[in-house]
Amino acid sequence: QVQLVESGGRMVQAGDSLRLTCAASGRTFTHYAKGWFRQAPGKEREFVAAISWGGDSTYYADSVKGRFTISRDNAKNTVYLQMNSLKPEDTAVYYCAADFAPRGWSVPGEYDYWGQGTQVTVSS
Repeated sequence: QVQLVESGGRMVQAGDSLRLTCAASGRTFTHYAKGWFRQAPGKEREFVAAISWGGDSTYYADSVKGRFTISRDNAKNTVYLQMNSLKPEDTAVYYCAADFAPRGWSVPGEYDYWGQGTQVTVSS
């Protein structure tokens, strides 16, 4: 069974940092692009960041550019999201996603595999 499992979410204060981890099991996602998305209550799921399978290309939403960094360790079948200078508006459930060849890096429907999400809450 293919699984993506996110971890690292918790409650923090504005300005703090967090690192989210997405570990894959059941298959190797080495040649899969990975993405992070988030969904706040009452809002649609939105793109946060994505990384190519080799890690040489990364993409970010304007709202997180300069604060968040996506990276991956293919040997560990894991992708990370380092989040710095967190803001209350970053509060959401964060989801990891994977796809062999997403035609649109920021489009949730382009990703075939999803994790269950991890809650990040940023207090002011």
